[in-house]
This record gives sequence, structure tokens and C-alpha cells, in this order.
Amino acid sequence: MIYGITHTTTYEYSDPVSLSHHLLRLQPRELAGQQCLEHDIAIQPRPGVTRSHADYFGNQMIFVTVEGAHRQLVATSRSRVRVEAIAPPEPEDTPAWEAVRELCRRETPGEDLEARDFVYDSPLIKEQPEFGAYAAASFTPGVPLLTAVLDLTNRIHKDFKFDPKATTIATPLEQVMKSRRGVCQDFAQLEIAFLRAMGIPARYVSGYLETDPPPGKTRLAGADASHAWVSFFCPGAGWIDVDPTNNLLPSNRHITVAWGRDYSDVSPIRGVILGSGEHTLKVAVDVIPLPEGKFGLL
Repeated sequence: MIYGITHTTTYEYSDPVSLSHHLLRLQPRELAGQQCLEHDIAIQPRPGVTRSHADYFGNQMIFVTVEGAHRQLVATSRSRVRVEAIAPPEPEDTPAWEAVRELCRRETPGEDLEARDFVYDSPLIKEQPEFGAYAAASFTPGVPLLTAVLDLTNRIHKDFKFDPKATTIATPLEQVMKSRRGVCQDFAQLEIAFLRAMGIPARYVSGYLETDPPPGKTRLAGADASHAWVSFFCPGAGWIDVDPTNNLLPSNRHITVAWGRDYSDVSPIRGVILGSGEHTLKVAVDVIPLPEGKFGLL
């Protein structure tokens, strides 16, 4: 499957901004089953400084500085990405979850070395007793790791209600746990908290999800959104993705952009401005399936 993705972010400032710095993570990653065929970012006003590099986790980043008074900033990312489904292992073929926990506690080098970064607390995900208590119902003795994770994912999907008005980026996980309401970012970070509480390495994945319009309706321009899900480490299989918001194992409709310990490592755009007043933010995303022979960005 090939997708054309357009992600437009618009900042409107109530007063002129004389200088702004922005860090962008919008380029889809290269990985098994995913190839970024084309990518381009256009920014208005035109930046005076543009630098790109990979961060600690291998995500592609662009740093820009916009100089001169401006009351609006528009960043438009366009990508063309090929995604192929990769079959996960059979749940019963994965090791018992306790064996994975013990492997990741060792200090010796091995395939789990990278994974150990994702066992510990991170800026937005701190260990709490209730996280382990919730996860324990799925992680009973001797259960294969993928079986336990699928059960946990299903429980999150049933126990927590999707409600875009219930939380903001700043809402702590403890409040999400208490209210049982949130969005994909909250559910991803909750599942990570639950997995880490059981000693299983888990990371936050940001990207896009191809969505279908309501029955009988046409697809609205800009109606898609960024999405978030989870990836956990399984010896022998590597990292396996799971989507608690939709209760499924991602296939060829999920497009990966970045991963990190939590949302703070992968936010699509963050910035610092020099100026007073308030600002508004608008984001529009389109994820469009393309014919195999189509070339060139949207």
C-alpha cells in the first residue's frame, strides 16, 4: 500500500512574533515493512536557519529559525510512503513474560540492550502502584508475552472511553486512570506504563492511521489526525506494535513517523517564540491511498 500524507500545522499569533525557533519530527521512518519514498517540508515565512539531524532514537528532525515579524507560521509536510504488512508471531510462540522481564534485568550485552532504555520511568510516565495492579490481571504466571499484551490491550479498549474533550497534552496519567477517558496519546502512554510496571520494555510510537469516512459520506480534506500506539520488545521477534485505541495489531494502515520513551520525545512540532500575546494552533492531516504507479508528492 502506498499513501500520500499531508500534515499542515498553522500557528496564528495575536501579536507579531519577532523570532521563533521550531523543532519538527514529521518525516516517516525507514523500517522493515515501511519505505519513505518522498518527503518535503515547506515553511512560511521562509526560515532563516534550517538544520536537520537524527535524534537519539533515530527519528529525523529539522530545526528551523524564522526571523522577522510574523503573525502566522505554516508548516506543511508532504510524504509518500509504502507500507507492507508484516505478520506478527503466533502468541503461543512468544516466550513467557517473566522470561522477558528477567532478560531485560541483566547487565550483559544482547539483543535486549537497546530495549532497556524503555523499561524505566520517563518524563510523562512514572511508576505508580495502580499501574502494576491493573496489568497483573493479564500477566498471570507463565503466560506467553504476546498473549498477555493482547489481553491487556483488549481490557484497555473496553475499560477506557475515547473522549477528545476529557484530556489535554498536559493531563497526567493518574487522572486518565481515574476518569477512564482520553485519546490515543493517553491510551498509548497508559499501556506503556502498565507494561513497564511488569518489567516489559515499551516505547511510544507516533504516526498516522488511514481512516475511513462514515458510511455514505465523502472523505473530508484535513479530517485525519496524528495517531499514537505502542511497541513492546519480544526476544526473537524484536519490537511488536499494538494499538490500544483500536484494539489491534497494526498492519499496513499505520504509518510510523517517530518513537521514543513517551510523547515528549516525539511531538511533531514544538517551538519557542519571542513576542507577547496568545496563539492558536490548527492541525490538518490527510492520509490518502495512492495508485501504485503514482509518483510525485501531493
